[in-house]
Amino acid sequence: MRYLPLTQQDRAEMLARIGAASVDDLYTDVPAVARRTGLVDLPLHQGELQVERALKAMAAKNTPAGSTAFFVGAGAYRHHVPASVDHLIQRSEFLTTYTPYQPEIAQGTLQMLYEFQTQVALLTGMEVANASMWDGSTATAEAAMMATRVTKRGKVVLSGGLHPHYADVTKLICDANKIAVAACPAAIDGEAKVVDLIDSDTACVIVQTPNVFGTITDLAAIAEAAHAKGALLVAVFTECVSLGAVKSPGEMGADIVVGEGQSIGNALNFGGPYVGLFATREKFVRQMPGRLAGETVDADGKRGYVLTLSTREQHIRREKATSNICTNSGLCALAWSIHMTLLGEAGLRRLAVLNHERACDLADALGGVKGVEVLTPRFFNEFAIRLPKRADAVVETLAAKGVLAGVPFSRLAPGTGLDDVLLVAATETNTDDDVALYARELKKALA
Repeated sequence: MRYLPLTQQDRAEMLARIGAASVDDLYTDVPAVARRTGLVDLPLHQGELQVERALKAMAAKNTPAGSTAFFVGAGAYRHHVPASVDHLIQRSEFLTTYTPYQPEIAQGTLQMLYEFQTQVALLTGMEVANASMWDGSTATAEAAMMATRVTKRGKVVLSGGLHPHYADVTKLICDANKIAVAACPAAIDGEAKVVDLIDSDTACVIVQTPNVFGTITDLAAIAEAAHAKGALLVAVFTECVSLGAVKSPGEMGADIVVGEGQSIGNALNFGGPYVGLFATREKFVRQMPGRLAGETVDADGKRGYVLTLSTREQHIRREKATSNICTNSGLCALAWSIHMTLLGEAGLRRLAVLNHERACDLADALGGVKGVEVLTPRFFNEFAIRLPKRADAVVETLAAKGVLAGVPFSRLAPGTGLDDVLLVAATETNTDDDVALYARELKKALA
Protein backbone atom coordinates (compact mmCIF):
# COMPACT_ATOMS: atom_id res chain seq x y z
CA MET A 1 0.00 0.00 0.00
CA ARG A 2 2.99 2.30 0.39
CA TYR A 3 3.49 2.76 -3.36
CA LEU A 4 0.08 1.62 -4.71
CA PRO A 5 -2.41 3.41 -2.46
CA LEU A 6 -5.47 2.99 -4.71
CA THR A 7 -7.91 0.16 -4.02
CA GLN A 8 -9.61 -1.93 -6.69
CA GLN A 9 -12.77 0.07 -5.97
CA ASP A 10 -10.87 3.33 -6.57
CA ARG A 11 -9.63 2.05 -9.92
CA ALA A 12 -13.07 0.83 -10.93
CA GLU A 13 -14.60 4.24 -10.19
CA MET A 14 -11.93 6.06 -12.22
CA LEU A 15 -12.32 3.72 -15.19
CA ALA A 16 -16.10 4.11 -15.05
CA ARG A 17 -15.78 7.91 -15.03
CA ILE A 18 -13.74 7.94 -18.28
CA GLY A 19 -15.73 5.15 -19.92
CA ALA A 20 -13.02 2.47 -19.99
CA ALA A 21 -13.80 -1.15 -19.22
CA SER A 22 -10.30 -1.97 -17.99
CA VAL A 23 -6.81 -0.53 -17.62
CA ASP A 24 -5.88 -2.31 -20.87
CA ASP A 25 -8.30 -0.01 -22.71
CA LEU A 26 -5.98 2.90 -21.89
CA TYR A 27 -3.30 1.36 -24.12
CA THR A 28 -5.29 0.53 -27.25
CA ASP A 29 -3.16 2.95 -29.31
CA VAL A 30 -0.01 1.00 -28.42
CA PRO A 31 0.60 -1.78 -30.98
CA ALA A 32 -0.03 -5.24 -29.55
CA VAL A 33 3.50 -6.33 -30.42
CA ALA A 34 4.87 -3.63 -28.11
CA ARG A 35 2.71 -4.62 -25.13
CA ARG A 36 3.95 -7.07 -22.52
CA THR A 37 1.34 -9.43 -21.12
CA GLY A 38 3.38 -11.02 -18.32
CA LEU A 39 6.24 -10.22 -15.99
CA VAL A 40 9.76 -9.66 -17.26
CA ASP A 41 12.20 -12.55 -16.94
CA LEU A 42 13.69 -11.38 -13.65
CA PRO A 43 13.40 -12.57 -10.03
CA LEU A 44 10.59 -10.92 -8.11
CA HIS A 45 13.04 -9.76 -5.43
CA GLN A 46 16.72 -9.97 -4.59
CA GLY A 47 19.19 -8.37 -2.24
CA GLU A 48 21.10 -5.26 -3.30
CA LEU A 49 24.35 -7.17 -3.92
CA GLN A 50 22.58 -9.76 -6.09
CA VAL A 51 20.81 -7.06 -8.10
CA GLU A 52 24.09 -5.23 -8.68
CA ARG A 53 25.79 -8.40 -9.92
CA ALA A 54 22.87 -9.34 -12.16
CA LEU A 55 22.72 -5.91 -13.78
CA LYS A 56 26.50 -5.81 -14.31
CA ALA A 57 26.31 -9.20 -16.03
CA MET A 58 23.56 -7.92 -18.30
CA ALA A 59 25.50 -4.71 -19.09
CA ALA A 60 28.60 -6.75 -19.94
CA LYS A 61 26.74 -8.20 -22.92
CA ASN A 62 26.75 -4.78 -24.58
CA THR A 63 29.46 -3.70 -27.01
CA PRO A 64 30.30 -0.04 -26.28
CA ALA A 65 30.58 2.10 -29.40
CA GLY A 66 34.09 3.21 -28.51
CA SER A 67 35.44 -0.32 -28.13
CA THR A 68 35.21 -1.42 -31.75
CA ALA A 69 35.01 -0.25 -35.36
CA PHE A 70 31.70 1.64 -35.28
CA PHE A 71 29.82 2.68 -38.44
CA VAL A 72 26.27 2.95 -37.09
CA GLY A 73 24.21 6.08 -37.80
CA ALA A 74 20.60 6.29 -39.01
CA GLY A 75 19.71 9.15 -36.68
CA ALA A 76 22.21 8.65 -33.82
CA TYR A 77 25.89 9.41 -34.39
CA ARG A 78 29.12 8.86 -32.51
CA HIS A 79 31.19 12.03 -32.29
CA HIS A 80 33.96 13.11 -29.95
CA VAL A 81 32.59 15.19 -27.08
CA PRO A 82 35.32 17.18 -25.26
CA ALA A 83 35.69 16.46 -21.54
CA SER A 84 35.18 20.17 -20.90
CA VAL A 85 31.50 19.82 -21.90
CA ASP A 86 30.71 17.41 -19.05
CA HIS A 87 32.67 19.63 -16.65
CA LEU A 88 30.94 22.87 -17.62
CA ILE A 89 27.38 21.53 -17.46
CA GLN A 90 27.96 20.91 -13.75
CA ARG A 91 28.86 24.51 -12.90
CA SER A 92 26.67 26.27 -10.36
CA GLU A 93 25.51 28.90 -12.90
CA PHE A 94 23.42 26.21 -14.55
CA LEU A 95 22.28 24.30 -11.45
CA THR A 96 19.04 26.26 -11.18
CA THR A 97 15.48 24.99 -11.26
CA TYR A 98 14.65 22.84 -14.28
CA THR A 99 11.87 25.16 -15.41
CA PRO A 100 13.04 28.76 -14.79
CA TYR A 101 9.77 30.22 -13.54
CA GLN A 102 11.67 32.67 -11.30
CA PRO A 103 14.16 34.54 -13.53
CA GLU A 104 15.84 36.19 -10.55
CA ILE A 105 17.32 32.82 -9.52
CA ALA A 106 17.67 31.24 -12.96
CA GLN A 107 19.75 33.69 -14.98
CA GLY A 108 22.38 31.08 -15.84
CA THR A 109 19.83 28.72 -17.35
CA LEU A 110 17.93 31.50 -19.11
CA GLN A 111 21.06 33.04 -20.64
CA MET A 112 22.14 29.61 -21.88
CA LEU A 113 18.74 29.02 -23.47
CA TYR A 114 18.89 32.44 -25.13
CA GLU A 115 22.31 31.68 -26.57
CA PHE A 116 21.20 28.17 -27.56
CA GLN A 117 18.31 29.66 -29.55
CA THR A 118 20.70 32.07 -31.27
CA GLN A 119 23.03 29.25 -32.25
CA VAL A 120 20.19 27.11 -33.61
CA ALA A 121 18.79 30.02 -35.63
CA LEU A 122 22.20 30.77 -37.14
CA LEU A 123 22.87 27.10 -37.89
CA THR A 124 19.54 26.53 -39.63
CA GLY A 125 19.40 29.88 -41.41
CA MET A 126 16.15 30.83 -39.69
CA GLU A 127 15.00 33.91 -37.76
CA VAL A 128 13.83 32.39 -34.46
CA ALA A 129 14.33 29.13 -32.60
CA ASN A 130 12.71 27.77 -29.46
CA ALA A 131 14.41 26.61 -26.28
CA SER A 132 14.66 23.01 -27.56
CA MET A 133 12.31 20.03 -27.61
CA TRP A 134 12.33 16.33 -26.78
CA ASP A 135 14.08 15.01 -29.87
CA GLY A 136 14.07 15.21 -33.66
CA SER A 137 11.11 12.91 -34.23
CA THR A 138 8.71 14.71 -31.89
CA ALA A 139 9.95 18.06 -33.21
CA THR A 140 8.93 16.87 -36.69
CA ALA A 141 5.45 15.96 -35.47
CA GLU A 142 5.16 19.35 -33.74
CA ALA A 143 6.14 21.05 -37.00
CA ALA A 144 3.33 19.24 -38.81
CA MET A 145 0.78 20.43 -36.25
CA MET A 146 2.16 23.96 -36.35
CA ALA A 147 1.80 24.02 -40.14
CA THR A 148 -1.88 23.10 -39.88
CA ARG A 149 -2.44 25.97 -37.45
CA VAL A 150 -0.65 28.46 -39.70
CA THR A 151 -2.33 27.41 -42.96
CA LYS A 152 -5.71 26.30 -41.54
CA ARG A 153 -5.36 23.15 -43.66
CA GLY A 154 -5.51 19.50 -42.69
CA LYS A 155 -3.08 17.47 -44.80
CA VAL A 156 0.63 16.71 -44.39
CA VAL A 157 2.89 15.22 -47.08
CA LEU A 158 5.93 13.14 -46.08
CA SER A 159 8.88 12.43 -48.36
CA GLY A 160 10.21 8.94 -49.02
CA GLY A 161 13.54 9.94 -47.54
CA LEU A 162 12.16 10.91 -44.13
CA HIS A 163 13.54 8.71 -41.36
CA PRO A 164 10.92 5.96 -40.79
CA HIS A 165 10.87 6.60 -37.05
CA TYR A 166 10.22 10.29 -37.64
CA ALA A 167 7.49 9.36 -40.11
CA ASP A 168 5.87 6.94 -37.64
CA VAL A 169 5.84 9.52 -34.82
CA THR A 170 4.40 12.16 -37.15
CA LYS A 171 1.68 9.81 -38.41
CA LEU A 172 0.73 8.86 -34.86
CA ILE A 173 0.43 12.48 -33.70
CA CYS A 174 -1.41 13.51 -36.87
CA ASP A 175 -3.86 10.63 -36.53
CA ALA A 176 -4.65 11.70 -32.96
CA ASN A 177 -5.30 15.25 -34.23
CA LYS A 178 -7.32 14.13 -37.28
CA ILE A 179 -4.69 15.41 -39.72
CA ALA A 180 -4.48 13.51 -43.02
CA VAL A 181 -1.05 12.17 -44.01
CA ALA A 182 0.15 11.33 -47.52
CA ALA A 183 3.50 9.53 -47.56
CA CYS A 184 5.77 8.84 -50.51
CA PRO A 185 7.33 5.35 -50.72
CA ALA A 186 10.91 4.93 -49.50
CA ALA A 187 13.38 6.33 -52.04
CA ILE A 188 17.14 6.87 -52.03
CA ASP A 189 16.88 10.15 -53.94
CA GLY A 190 13.19 11.03 -54.03
CA GLU A 191 12.63 14.16 -51.95
CA ALA A 192 11.34 16.06 -55.00
CA LYS A 193 8.52 13.54 -55.46
CA VAL A 194 6.57 15.23 -52.66
CA VAL A 195 5.69 17.94 -55.18
CA ASP A 196 3.31 15.53 -56.93
CA LEU A 197 1.22 15.16 -53.75
CA ILE A 198 0.73 18.85 -52.97
CA ASP A 199 -2.83 20.10 -53.39
CA SER A 200 -5.09 22.83 -52.02
CA ASP A 201 -5.54 20.92 -48.73
CA THR A 202 -1.82 20.53 -48.04
CA ALA A 203 -0.57 22.33 -44.94
CA CYS A 204 3.06 21.35 -45.40
CA VAL A 205 5.50 19.03 -47.09
CA ILE A 206 8.11 17.41 -44.84
CA VAL A 207 11.42 16.56 -46.45
CA GLN A 208 14.78 15.53 -45.01
CA THR A 209 18.29 16.50 -46.07
CA PRO A 210 20.57 14.66 -45.72
CA ASN A 211 17.80 12.08 -45.78
CA VAL A 212 17.72 8.69 -44.06
CA PHE A 213 19.74 7.22 -46.94
CA GLY A 214 22.24 10.08 -46.63
CA THR A 215 21.22 11.89 -49.82
CA ILE A 216 21.69 15.65 -49.83
CA THR A 217 18.95 17.56 -51.67
CA ASP A 218 18.63 21.19 -52.70
CA LEU A 219 15.20 22.11 -51.33
CA ALA A 220 14.75 25.38 -53.25
CA ALA A 221 12.55 23.92 -56.01
CA ILE A 222 10.43 22.01 -53.47
CA ALA A 223 9.98 25.16 -51.40
CA GLU A 224 8.89 27.10 -54.49
CA ALA A 225 6.36 24.40 -55.45
CA ALA A 226 4.96 24.25 -51.90
CA HIS A 227 4.64 28.03 -51.61
CA ALA A 228 2.89 28.20 -54.99
CA LYS A 229 0.13 26.02 -53.52
CA GLY A 230 0.01 27.90 -50.21
CA ALA A 231 1.78 25.13 -48.27
CA LEU A 232 4.79 25.36 -45.95
CA LEU A 233 8.09 23.54 -46.33
CA VAL A 234 9.35 21.68 -43.26
CA ALA A 235 13.02 20.69 -43.54
CA VAL A 236 14.29 17.87 -41.31
CA PHE A 237 17.82 16.72 -40.44
CA THR A 238 19.11 13.97 -38.17
CA GLU A 239 22.82 14.89 -38.34
CA CYS A 240 23.28 18.52 -37.28
CA VAL A 241 27.02 18.43 -38.02
CA SER A 242 26.04 18.39 -41.71
CA LEU A 243 24.91 22.01 -41.35
CA GLY A 244 28.57 22.94 -41.03
CA ALA A 245 29.09 21.94 -44.66
CA VAL A 246 25.84 22.21 -46.63
CA LYS A 247 23.59 25.15 -47.43
CA SER A 248 21.22 25.88 -44.54
CA PRO A 249 17.53 24.95 -44.90
CA GLY A 250 16.59 28.60 -44.38
CA GLU A 251 18.67 29.61 -47.41
CA MET A 252 16.76 27.01 -49.44
CA GLY A 253 13.36 28.43 -48.54
CA ALA A 254 12.25 26.30 -45.59
CA ASP A 255 9.51 27.74 -43.37
CA ILE A 256 10.16 25.43 -40.41
CA VAL A 257 13.38 23.56 -39.70
CA VAL A 258 13.51 20.69 -37.20
CA GLY A 259 16.01 18.01 -36.34
CA GLU A 260 18.09 16.08 -33.87
CA GLY A 261 20.88 17.79 -31.92
CA GLN A 262 22.46 14.67 -30.38
CA SER A 263 25.57 14.89 -32.58
CA ILE A 264 26.82 17.97 -30.72
CA GLY A 265 27.68 17.66 -27.03
CA ASN A 266 25.71 14.46 -26.41
CA ALA A 267 26.81 10.83 -26.44
CA LEU A 268 24.78 7.99 -27.97
CA ASN A 269 23.30 7.17 -24.53
CA PHE A 270 21.54 4.01 -25.72
CA GLY A 271 19.15 6.12 -27.78
CA GLY A 272 18.37 8.94 -25.39
CA PRO A 273 17.82 11.39 -23.89
CA TYR A 274 18.40 13.56 -26.95
CA VAL A 275 17.50 17.14 -27.85
CA GLY A 276 15.16 18.41 -30.56
CA LEU A 277 16.04 21.56 -32.50
CA PHE A 278 13.18 23.72 -33.82
CA ALA A 279 13.42 26.97 -35.80
CA THR A 280 11.05 28.99 -37.97
CA ARG A 281 10.31 32.35 -39.58
CA GLU A 282 9.62 35.22 -37.20
CA LYS A 283 6.14 35.75 -38.63
CA PHE A 284 5.17 32.29 -37.34
CA VAL A 285 6.68 32.70 -33.87
CA ARG A 286 3.36 32.70 -32.00
CA GLN A 287 2.46 29.33 -33.46
CA MET A 288 5.82 27.82 -32.55
CA PRO A 289 5.58 25.10 -29.88
CA GLY A 290 7.65 25.01 -26.73
CA ARG A 291 9.03 28.15 -25.17
CA LEU A 292 11.22 31.11 -26.07
CA ALA A 293 13.81 32.78 -23.83
CA GLY A 294 14.32 36.49 -24.41
CA GLU A 295 16.59 39.34 -23.34
CA THR A 296 15.33 42.24 -21.22
CA VAL A 297 16.53 44.65 -18.52
CA ASP A 298 15.95 44.47 -14.78
CA ALA A 299 14.76 47.22 -12.41
CA ASP A 300 18.29 48.67 -12.36
CA GLY A 301 18.58 48.71 -16.15
CA LYS A 302 20.97 45.76 -16.27
CA ARG A 303 20.66 43.08 -18.94
CA GLY A 304 18.68 40.02 -17.92
CA TYR A 305 16.87 37.04 -19.39
CA VAL A 306 13.29 35.80 -19.08
CA LEU A 307 10.86 33.38 -20.69
CA THR A 308 9.29 35.63 -23.31
CA LEU A 309 6.88 33.11 -24.83
CA SER A 310 5.71 29.97 -23.03
CA THR A 311 2.95 28.56 -25.17
CA ARG A 312 3.01 24.99 -23.96
CA GLU A 313 0.67 23.17 -21.61
CA GLN A 314 3.11 23.31 -18.71
CA HIS A 315 2.71 27.10 -18.63
CA ILE A 316 -0.80 27.94 -19.86
CA ARG A 317 -4.29 26.49 -20.19
CA ARG A 318 -4.50 23.44 -22.43
CA GLU A 319 -6.91 24.98 -24.91
CA LYS A 320 -4.54 27.90 -25.49
CA ALA A 321 -1.35 25.84 -25.78
CA THR A 322 0.43 25.33 -29.11
CA SER A 323 1.81 22.06 -27.76
CA ASN A 324 1.46 19.64 -24.87
CA ILE A 325 5.21 19.05 -24.85
CA CYS A 326 6.37 19.30 -21.24
CA THR A 327 10.14 19.16 -21.39
CA ASN A 328 12.84 21.00 -23.29
CA SER A 329 15.65 18.47 -22.68
CA GLY A 330 17.40 21.24 -20.78
CA LEU A 331 20.59 19.41 -19.82
CA CYS A 332 21.10 18.06 -23.36
CA ALA A 333 20.48 21.54 -24.77
CA LEU A 334 23.07 22.94 -22.36
CA ALA A 335 25.63 20.34 -23.47
CA TRP A 336 24.82 21.12 -27.13
CA SER A 337 25.28 24.86 -26.63
CA ILE A 338 28.55 24.49 -24.71
CA HIS A 339 30.04 22.15 -27.32
CA MET A 340 28.90 24.45 -30.13
CA THR A 341 30.49 27.41 -28.36
CA LEU A 342 33.77 25.51 -27.97
CA LEU A 343 33.75 24.64 -31.67
CA GLY A 344 32.81 28.04 -33.01
CA GLU A 345 32.01 28.52 -36.70
CA ALA A 346 35.49 27.58 -37.89
CA GLY A 347 35.59 24.50 -35.68
CA LEU A 348 32.19 23.29 -36.85
CA ARG A 349 33.15 23.70 -40.49
CA ARG A 350 36.39 21.81 -39.92
CA LEU A 351 34.53 19.04 -38.10
CA ALA A 352 32.09 18.79 -41.00
CA VAL A 353 34.97 18.51 -43.49
CA LEU A 354 36.56 15.70 -41.44
CA ASN A 355 33.25 13.81 -41.43
CA HIS A 356 32.75 14.14 -45.16
CA GLU A 357 36.33 13.13 -45.95
CA ARG A 358 36.07 10.04 -43.75
CA ALA A 359 32.76 9.05 -45.38
CA CYS A 360 34.33 9.42 -48.84
CA ASP A 361 37.20 7.15 -47.78
CA LEU A 362 34.72 4.58 -46.52
CA ALA A 363 32.57 4.74 -49.66
CA ASP A 364 35.64 4.18 -51.82
CA ALA A 365 36.74 1.22 -49.69
CA LEU A 366 33.33 -0.48 -49.55
CA GLY A 367 32.51 0.31 -53.17
CA GLY A 368 35.66 -1.58 -54.12
CA VAL A 369 34.34 -4.81 -52.59
CA LYS A 370 32.89 -7.17 -55.20
CA GLY A 371 29.10 -7.20 -55.14
CA VAL A 372 28.73 -3.95 -53.17
CA GLU A 373 26.99 -0.95 -54.74
CA VAL A 374 27.06 2.55 -53.21
CA LEU A 375 23.53 3.87 -53.75
CA THR A 376 23.60 7.40 -52.36
CA PRO A 377 24.50 9.91 -55.09
CA ARG A 378 25.36 12.91 -52.84
CA PHE A 379 26.19 12.41 -49.19
CA PHE A 380 27.71 14.05 -46.13
CA ASN A 381 28.89 11.40 -43.66
CA GLU A 382 26.29 8.69 -44.25
CA PHE A 383 25.28 6.66 -47.28
CA ALA A 384 23.43 3.52 -48.32
CA ILE A 385 24.99 0.46 -49.92
CA ARG A 386 23.35 -2.52 -51.61
CA LEU A 387 24.70 -5.95 -50.74
CA PRO A 388 24.35 -9.26 -52.59
CA LYS A 389 22.95 -10.74 -49.36
CA ARG A 390 20.44 -9.69 -46.71
CA ALA A 391 21.91 -6.72 -44.87
CA ASP A 392 20.87 -7.94 -41.41
CA ALA A 393 22.72 -11.23 -41.88
CA VAL A 394 25.89 -9.44 -43.00
CA VAL A 395 25.69 -7.09 -40.00
CA GLU A 396 25.57 -10.06 -37.62
CA THR A 397 28.55 -11.70 -39.34
CA LEU A 398 30.65 -8.54 -39.14
CA ALA A 399 29.67 -7.85 -35.53
CA ALA A 400 31.29 -11.17 -34.59
CA LYS A 401 34.48 -9.86 -36.22
CA GLY A 402 34.53 -6.59 -34.26
CA VAL A 403 32.87 -4.37 -36.87
CA LEU A 404 29.52 -2.70 -36.19
CA ALA A 405 28.77 -2.26 -39.86
CA GLY A 406 25.66 -0.07 -39.90
CA VAL A 407 21.88 -0.30 -39.77
CA PRO A 408 19.90 -2.55 -42.13
CA PHE A 409 17.14 -0.41 -43.62
CA SER A 410 14.73 -3.31 -43.07
CA ARG A 411 15.18 -2.79 -39.35
CA LEU A 412 13.83 0.77 -39.64
CA ALA A 413 11.15 -0.02 -42.22
CA PRO A 414 10.21 -3.70 -42.54
CA GLY A 415 8.32 -4.74 -45.63
CA THR A 416 9.72 -2.12 -47.99
CA GLY A 417 11.61 -4.66 -50.11
CA LEU A 418 14.95 -3.09 -49.26
CA ASP A 419 16.30 -6.01 -47.24
CA ASP A 420 19.66 -5.79 -49.03
CA VAL A 421 20.21 -2.10 -48.22
CA LEU A 422 22.58 -1.12 -45.41
CA LEU A 423 22.92 2.39 -43.97
CA VAL A 424 26.54 3.20 -43.13
CA ALA A 425 27.90 6.26 -41.29
CA ALA A 426 31.46 7.49 -40.74
CA THR A 427 32.55 10.30 -38.44
CA GLU A 428 35.77 11.89 -37.21
CA THR A 429 36.02 9.05 -34.66
CA ASN A 430 36.73 6.43 -37.35
CA THR A 431 40.35 5.68 -38.16
CA ASP A 432 42.06 4.42 -41.32
CA ASP A 433 42.43 1.06 -39.60
CA ASP A 434 38.67 0.96 -38.90
CA VAL A 435 37.90 1.56 -42.58
CA ALA A 436 40.42 -1.06 -43.73
CA LEU A 437 39.05 -3.61 -41.24
CA TYR A 438 35.48 -3.01 -42.42
CA ALA A 439 36.37 -3.49 -46.09
CA ARG A 440 38.45 -6.59 -45.35
CA GLU A 441 35.80 -8.31 -43.21
CA LEU A 442 32.99 -7.35 -45.60
CA LYS A 443 34.88 -8.96 -48.46
CA LYS A 444 35.20 -12.16 -46.42
CA ALA A 445 31.52 -12.09 -45.40
CA LEU A 446 30.41 -11.81 -49.04
CA ALA A 447 32.82 -14.41 -50.39
